[in-house]
Amino acid sequence: MQRTYSIRLLLACVIALLAVNNISAQNAHVRAIPTQSAASALANLPEADALIYVSPQRILNDAAPKVMAPTDLLKMRSAFDDLKKSVGVEPSTIEYLVIAVRFHKPAADLRFVAPDVLITFGGDFSSDSLLTTAKLYLQDKLRDEKYGSKTLTIMKVDEIATAAVANPLLKSYVELGAVPLTSNSIAIGNLNYLQAAVDAADGKGRISASAIDSLLRDPNVLMSASGSPLTAFVKSLGLLGTETTPRESRCDTRFGDFYAAITMSGTNFSLRGAMNADNPDTAKIINGLFSGLWSQVVDSVPDKNAQLMLKTIKMNSRENEVVWEADIADQTVANFIKEQTKPAVSSPATADKKPATRPVTRRRRPKK
Repeated sequence: MQRTYSIRLLLACVIALLAVNNISAQNAHVRAIPTQSAASALANLPEADALIYVSPQRILNDAAPKVMAPTDLLKMRSAFDDLKKSVGVEPSTIEYLVIAVRFHKPAADLRFVAPDVLITFGGDFSSDSLLTTAKLYLQDKLRDEKYGSKTLTIMKVDEIATAAVANPLLKSYVELGAVPLTSNSIAIGNLNYLQAAVDAADGKGRISASAIDSLLRDPNVLMSASGSPLTAFVKSLGLLGTETTPRESRCDTRFGDFYAAITMSGTNFSLRGAMNADNPDTAKIINGLFSGLWSQVVDSVPDKNAQLMLKTIKMNSRENEVVWEADIADQTVANFIKEQTKPAVSSPATADKKPATRPVTRRRRPKK
């Protein structure tokens, strides 16, 4: 089996996280982390242009039991136990997971620079013990390197190194690493961003408070995302200068800044989001454009349950923003999941039939 680029590095560190979106526990009495606690932890992250936040405990304890059958929950509980035996961490102990992306100005050679990617997660586990387990799995493939107040555990990914020869964009990911930011949190990513995470933990170059406030604006969020794609685009294409030649910005706007989240309200899953459009007129124009495109997308979806959920998403313009919202009944989501996970029904095997044989006719010899 061909392995993916990053699975070898993350095998022991995040094996438990792979099940977060599809696994839940029955009768798991695990406390959901308060948003204030998550905000405090995430305040020590480095600067980012886009963020994705996941609350595994809320997904496991609140959402999953509403959309999964009891038998499936029992099976997943068994899978949890197996993971804890092999790795020492149970998915329900992961309190938060954040994916951060940071874009760069072009370098002196004016080539586009691939963005940095960082995954950080924390919970009721020992970060040192988790990294020790990773080293047991990966053995001599890892090396330790001191940086600032922390020790980075680094691995060269041979597959990426080979691909980077033809595609220079991959050079940033040839070496990936992990570092325990605190006793119960770990960061994984490419080296530049990993070093920035260590600096941020020491109080240098931290993410803005407004970015965290936007990401965690809803205290009941299951998942959320926020970012400034236009700023990242402008930065990456050199409109703000290069790493060696700074240039003053001539376009200061929050146009394109967005927020999206999935929460729970009673028996509904709620989707809420907004995108800054700079002014009311532009908001109306973009809303008309997006609404027309969205209706075509919905009509093209063949699955009826999926189409039903997509039709509940409504878009509107409100002042300087384009907003979208939907309330989807948990039973609708359960039906969709059930339909997607249902084993394929094979057609009944047809009985073996002998091929029809044509009668053999013998030619009569003419009489002499």
